[in-house]
Amino acid sequence: MSVLSQRKVALYIRVSTDEQKTDLQRMDLQDYVQRRGYALYDIYEDVVSGATKERKALDRLVADARHRKFDIVLVWKFDRFARSLKMLVEYLELFQELGIDFISYKENIDTTTSMGRLIFHINSAYAEFERELIRDRVVTGIKAKREKTGTWGRQSLDSDIQAKIQELVCEGISIRKIATKLNLSTRTVQKYKREGRKEIVDSSI
Repeated sequence: MSVLSQRKVALYIRVSTDEQKTDLQRMDLQDYVQRRGYALYDIYEDVVSGATKERKALDRLVADARHRKFDIVLVWKFDRFARSLKMLVEYLELFQELGIDFISYKENIDTTTSMGRLIFHINSAYAEFERELIRDRVVTGIKAKREKTGTWGRQSLDSDIQAKIQELVCEGISIRKIATKLNLSTRTVQKYKREGRKEIVDSSI
């Protein structure tokens, strides 16, 4: 394969603490790149826990992806890359829009292949199905509340939806995106976000 025709690969590596080493991930991924005949573009490395929202190297990778500086994102495992299935699917959808493939070394998921693309679409369909279920529950809950009270006042959400808001907040998803996902107003999401923080503070006293 000529240098000009080689596909460029970005490696993303993450460990949770300074005590952990990236050597194993780096060695496996670099060997994979060599065996596939790809060209290594850059290595993006974060040393943060899985729950940490700020990942500077991942943010830099996404910025470079938007400028199409590489053709493939290669990670060691899903949980080294994303905090949740939703986060993973959102990034995969972004990469798909940009024409960038995604490979997970350990899970053997490769969107450069037909099977890998099928698994990606199954995961996307599952995530969308879950969003639709949540929307339906929100709408049903609001309708039942209105029928019971005979008013069209402020929305009242059941505990499961409130918990879902808190979960999405913890994943670092913006208020606007949460509102869109759950078919709520941004004001309602903001309200339950504040209440969730208050509960955490109260429970720690």
